[in-house]
Amino acid sequence: MYMPRLSLYKPEKGKDYEFLDKQILEMFTIGGTDINIHKYIGTDDGVNEKDHTQIQDMMFLENRDRKYDPDIYSMRGIYNVQDIDFDLSQFGLFLSNDTLFMTIHINSSVRTLGRKIMPGDVVELPHLKDEYALNDYSVALKRFYVVDDVNRASEGFSPTWYPHLYRLKLKQIYDGQEFKDILDLPADEDAPGNDKLRDLLSTYEKEMQINNAVVDEAVAETQQSGYDVTHFFTLQTNESGDTELTETEGPDNLKTMAPPDRQGYKGYLIGSTTPNGEPFGHGISFPPSPQNGDYFLRTDFLPNRLFKYKNQRWNKVQDLRRADMIGADTANNQKGDFINNSSTSTVAGETFDQRQGLSKALRPKADNS
Repeated sequence: MYMPRLSLYKPEKGKDYEFLDKQILEMFTIGGTDINIHKYIGTDDGVNEKDHTQIQDMMFLENRDRKYDPDIYSMRGIYNVQDIDFDLSQFGLFLSNDTLFMTIHINSSVRTLGRKIMPGDVVELPHLKDEYALNDYSVALKRFYVVDDVNRASEGFSPTWYPHLYRLKLKQIYDGQEFKDILDLPADEDAPGNDKLRDLLSTYEKEMQINNAVVDEAVAETQQSGYDVTHFFTLQTNESGDTELTETEGPDNLKTMAPPDRQGYKGYLIGSTTPNGEPFGHGISFPPSPQNGDYFLRTDFLPNRLFKYKNQRWNKVQDLRRADMIGADTANNQKGDFINNSSTSTVAGETFDQRQGLSKALRPKADNS
């Protein structure tokens, strides 16, 4: 192939490329910041081990049980520091500082890691430590980001048309299964037996405290299941059953509405007896020859349900009683028998708890022979 005498591009990387690459690296050495790389080396779920070029779960395309190199690799990077701000341009409220875009030098990063940087590697930014955090921790809070994407930066192409820079898309890590290897590291290198990084970075404990406080407040506000609507009332009716609005005049010449003369619906799970103390029977089936106005308690309902015979049919009146939402007295609502199901079953020779579900019981066991 014929090449012109004057050309910045050459088919091979020559002395010009090496000169420019050294000058670009010098810019990172002088103006960049240190970044610590936790090198992703593969997955290990206790049964199968895979390297960083393989996918652990082909169905969901996930690498959950990630393993990281215990050695920390240091290099230089450059990025634009962002203010913590809220993005109101979309439908909702979003933090705009959870994603960083960083550029690193290609050749120096490959020499340091032994391969190109890839998604799954975790970047630690030591210059973002907060030595004055408002808590009782004696160590500085660190910032960790996982590499989400890697591309060649457009500004990293030199006049010779060869790239010199990688552009990394970084997202903050979370307390998940993927980053267990990193979050189990000691928060203070000088005191490895004390707090772990998870104790400082994870929001799990705070979220559980908030959740428990919400549950406690709900129990305080609604101590029993069901609801009571006795503050509602039905209007007075005449002999034909039509609504009738009448007024009564008191001794002080003040007129008030007449009270209702027909019992209205009181709520859900609110009582335990029939109106006006009338007698009633009970059992798991209705009696064969009921009389109009009879009450009967069905004990095969959960909770037990009271019916009244009227117009040649059994009509529901109310359930037996309201049950406590917290504690042992939850047998008369769905929480006691459905949500808190503690019974066991045997499926394919495996005994499992109802609360654990079939997936855990039927999961194939590892062959440790």
